[in-house]
Amino acid sequence: MTVARTLHTPEAEQLLELTREIVDKELTPRAAGDEEGGLFPREVFRVLGGAGLLGLPYPGRYGGGDQPYEVYLQVVEELARGWLAVGLGVSVHTLSCYPLATFGSDAQREAHLPGMLGGGLLGAYCLSEAASGSDASALTTRAEADGDGYRVNGAKAWITHGGQADYYTLFARTGAPDSGARGISCFHVPADTPGLGSAAPERKMGMNSSITAGVLLDDVRLGADALVGERDRGFGIALSALDSGRLGIAACAVGLAQAALDAAVDYSRERHQFGTAIGDFQGVGFMLADMATQVAASRELYLSAARLRDAGLPFGKQAAMAKLLATDTAMRVTTDAVQVFGGYGYTRDFPVERYMREAKVLQIVEGTNQVQRMVISRHLAREGA
Repeated sequence: MTVARTLHTPEAEQLLELTREIVDKELTPRAAGDEEGGLFPREVFRVLGGAGLLGLPYPGRYGGGDQPYEVYLQVVEELARGWLAVGLGVSVHTLSCYPLATFGSDAQREAHLPGMLGGGLLGAYCLSEAASGSDASALTTRAEADGDGYRVNGAKAWITHGGQADYYTLFARTGAPDSGARGISCFHVPADTPGLGSAAPERKMGMNSSITAGVLLDDVRLGADALVGERDRGFGIALSALDSGRLGIAACAVGLAQAALDAAVDYSRERHQFGTAIGDFQGVGFMLADMATQVAASRELYLSAARLRDAGLPFGKQAAMAKLLATDTAMRVTTDAVQVFGGYGYTRDFPVERYMREAKVLQIVEGTNQVQRMVISRHLAREGA
């Protein structure tokens, strides 16, 4: 189903129409089969890059699309409607570009951004570790000063595109072991850097086409020009990036929930029991009404947060709210879609069981929903003070 949205320019409308065409012709027909086989669709990201969809919110002078975040997020939603692994992949790639695009030097931007934004390269964001998930400032991967550069040792966990990315936006400790958030720095690391490798992909309940793997760093030598922003100030970069990244996850969640809602509505019209379409029964009709309301509310919340970001206003609280509401909505709506399908919904002959399995991870990535509640409550406490 095509959903009316706020767009700013004819160019933005054309972008969304192009995205829908790619989704309907390229993504939706192959999503189920590739997910079943655990196939990573690297060539799809090349197609998206060639169409100008991998650098939408970044400056045109570096190969980006010069589009507002509000427009970029609607593109992500459409991609996730067709194939969550692709929508999430675009969101993660955009997240990986943010530190260098926002905090990098002019020389770094000139050297790296055209390839990152133009579609030739695919990125990954390396913050989480096995023992420091929600407590990201407790990371232990270490970047020791070594001559005119750094030598990095450690391991990252739960990295989307781990082992598949062309570069990694890496956060490592450059301060004392007990320096906490104040001793973390950000680095740009090409995938072919000697000593950088990956672990075996995680065996997940869903999102099998989105490769998630540990990233291993064994005496990785980086030049001084790999440092992004100021030394020991990288944790602020990480948090700033995640505010925007959470909006990407919210858009993904809405796209997935919309796909589940569309499937449930279509099935409720086609499936007849007791001589009538099941959608005409109040029990099913009211369930669909609640699903549609939750999807619409989640969409408006992420778009509202995006407008704040585009206006240069604080949006961190609203980003956390959008991520929280949209991903909880995706879990509820996909679960209810399975219920609408009844026994068929529990089989792999229909897509809703896959949607339900995929929705769960959205409540976890880029800050669990428990962490989102902490973020929101802290904002409220500061505002009250």
